Amino acid sequence: MSIKGKAYIVGAFEHPDRVIPDRSVAQIHAENAAGVLKDAGLRLSDIDGLFIVGGGGMLPVSMADYLGLNNLRYLDGTAVGGSSPVYHIGHAAAAIAMGKCSVALVSLANRPRSEQAPRSAASTSPEASFELVYGTSTLGMYALAAQRHMYEFGTTSEQLAWVKVAASEHAQYNPRALLQKPVTVDDVLSSPMLSDPLHRLDCCVVTDGGGAVIVASPEVARQIKRPRVKIMGQAEAPKHTDNGHIDLTYTGARWSGPRAFAEAGVSPGDIDYASIYDSFTITVVETLEDLGFCEKGKGGQFVADGGLRARGGRLPVNTDGGGLCNNHPGMGGMMKVLEGVRQVRGEAHPQVQVADCQLALVHGTGGSLGTRMASATLILGVEDA
Repeated sequence: MSIKGKAYIVGAFEHPDRVIPDRSVAQIHAENAAGVLKDAGLRLSDIDGLFIVGGGGMLPVSMADYLGLNNLRYLDGTAVGGSSPVYHIGHAAAAIAMGKCSVALVSLANRPRSEQAPRSAASTSPEASFELVYGTSTLGMYALAAQRHMYEFGTTSEQLAWVKVAASEHAQYNPRALLQKPVTVDDVLSSPMLSDPLHRLDCCVVTDGGGAVIVASPEVARQIKRPRVKIMGQAEAPKHTDNGHIDLTYTGARWSGPRAFAEAGVSPGDIDYASIYDSFTITVVETLEDLGFCEKGKGGQFVADGGLRARGGRLPVNTDGGGLCNNHPGMGGMMKVLEGVRQVRGEAHPQVQVADCQLALVHGTGGSLGTRMASATLILGVEDA
């Protein structure tokens, strides 16, 4: 069963704060809910589906209680890292298409900047005793992927830096972005080397925050006096180490991308705007290749010389400043969705709004390019697309 046209995003809200030391994750979720309901013109009692990530324990049940959601018919707490909200939107659309719910709240909240929790060496995951004892880190594994991509295809640090440059140029028009100052390629290359070849400015910001969307059935959507964003297609796929046979030069987008395009009935050449998960600059380069925007190995050339700029670029990407400059509360997939919605609605900042944006692609990455990841691709369109 296809979800194409079976559900719409009718409300969107990005939490305005980037440092939130005085509120809990649950409170941020509550503020998300209030903000997105106001945007959609709906009430709390209208929600009958909850899709949520950020917070421990039996999160969907606990947050249903905390928010006072008494009419729920569907719960989903899928937690696959940064791509979780992109998974949730596909799951919400499928649940709506099956008649399991009609108005779904999808929320992300997290406080990694304020909590600054030390990384625990203890883990019950099966890989822990084989990997953590050697001191692996998220940064180190992404750097390993970048090194391999450079070795295989001749990708350069200068090309990676252009991803940050484009994000920073967009972020200057976002008053809520954590980093609003434009940077140059030289600025990126002269920033401290953290894990060769990744410099400090190749890495995403660390913030608190979150956001939410409302996914609704066509019947509900027609009653809402707000621009509606059609869910055209969604797909997800894991990529892991394959018992040691891992290729560090590609991502799970190799599988999720073609499936999402097929469901939506469009191709990469039809996309007007793309929100690409940007935990690190190399993440964007590899993902663009795997989604089919350029040949494998040509991602560095694709992003170079302003290729991702909203004005004059080959493909406008992350026009809110992305995780590299705007907002990355440990799990950045929701922010990717929100800017995609803004672009399709025509509500992005005038300096970065894509003219006549009919189709937007959103891609989330959870986990690590160097080990295992959960990828999800979402395609959004205007109501009559």
